[in-house]
Amino acid sequence: MKAVKIKDSEYEIKKGKILKAKMLTTMEKYFEIALPGGESLDHEPGQFVEVSILGIGEAPISISSSPTKRGSFELVVRNAGKLSGALHKLEAGDEVGIRGPFGKGFPVRILEGNDLLFVAAGLGVVPLRSLINFVIDNRRDFGKVNILLGCRTPQNMLFNDELEQWGKRLDVNFNCTVDKADPDWKGNVGLITTLIPGINLEPERTFAVVVGPPIMYKFVIVELLKKQIPERQILVSLERHMKCGLGKCGHCQINNMYCCQDGPVFTYDKIKGIPEAL
Repeated sequence: MKAVKIKDSEYEIKKGKILKAKMLTTMEKYFEIALPGGESLDHEPGQFVEVSILGIGEAPISISSSPTKRGSFELVVRNAGKLSGALHKLEAGDEVGIRGPFGKGFPVRILEGNDLLFVAAGLGVVPLRSLINFVIDNRRDFGKVNILLGCRTPQNMLFNDELEQWGKRLDVNFNCTVDKADPDWKGNVGLITTLIPGINLEPERTFAVVVGPPIMYKFVIVELLKKQIPERQILVSLERHMKCGLGKCGHCQINNMYCCQDGPVFTYDKIKGIPEAL
């Protein structure tokens, strides 16, 4: 097993002040957080931070905002446990502990000049939003952009105002589907895999970026391979495996890799055939 070298700064907990907090759905809450003195987080799309509350604990949470947003950063937290439940009780003006950013994010320099296909389902849009907005803010540096989003129901959708803006852009092809519609829903109904066959792309210059629940990955990747996108050009995020962020607890170890250090972003050719990964 390889040794993981830790910098002293990675143990440092900074006080983050909540500037804004609001519920996006009945289960997910949005936070805008600033570091002391207006310090920038200096993260890459796809990275995460460790968020802590004194006396309760710490957990890894994906950064949802683009690095182009300066002076603060954004997180979305699902109420699913002790720490997340405590976070949901916090409001603007409260403080939380922040360590990081950690992990290897999406390789934006490699993506530049290429066409992009984003595929997100459920909470997958939270970390992927960081990269999508980075690409939109630097739109001239990238080729064609397709965004496919899937949710269980319209009520589960996050960032509705932003999704509407993505749909209005002439330089972005945005499509969304839900598993189960309500009477007011006018869009697609079905699994997100049903949207992929209709995308026209040039596989040799397309990078596909996939983030979502574990069950989604293998089915989406099958469809992407049918489109002849090279395995090395399919990027997935495995942030669900992480815990400490330092490669010390072993929670995120897959074979001889640590998701929090070697990932959470991996190319498919690096992890295919590893049952614990997908």
